[in-house]
Amino acid sequence: MEDTWARNQGNREMRISKELCSALVIDIQERLFQVMDGREEFLSRCLILIEGLKVLEVPLLITEQYPRGLGTTVTPIRQALGPVSYMEKIAFSCCDEPSYRSALEKLARKKVIICGIEAHVCVLQTVVDLLEREYEPVVVADCITSRRPRDKDVALERMRAAGALITTSESILFELTRVAGTEQFKSISRLVK
Repeated sequence: MEDTWARNQGNREMRISKELCSALVIDIQERLFQVMDGREEFLSRCLILIEGLKVLEVPLLITEQYPRGLGTTVTPIRQALGPVSYMEKIAFSCCDEPSYRSALEKLARKKVIICGIEAHVCVLQTVVDLLEREYEPVVVADCITSRRPRDKDVALERMRAAGALITTSESILFELTRVAGTEQFKSISRLVK
């Protein structure tokens, strides 16, 4: 496993800076959300992450998997996001959706902070495809979930082995903030408490 990890790390920088990041919110939709494991804690952490990313001015891209069948993004997430565009998809991987690939390319940021559902389907496939396209996925472990905890656990193991960076919402927000004493730091501190 160490050989796989080392091979996928290449010469990339391990420090995550907000100027090099975009974020991706994957399919947090009504019918999917209702059957997710630990959905209330997951939602709470996602809201903190989204609010924090907005404070830090990290661009957010949002997908919805077949919204006619699975519903739209849940109301609390919609409210946190504010007026944004949603990219509809039918492929599991966001990278198979031309509108997402185009938006990602326009941002020209190599690190992609990821939250959403389901960990072992759309999140996993997107992470693998981002790695193949030489992006650096940053998976926020407390902001992904699946119907069954074991599916999430195995997906995290596979994503880590493939070369994705795994973190938590509080960790990534403070890493992007970098220093204490700023207005951004104060806003992030209020969010995570």
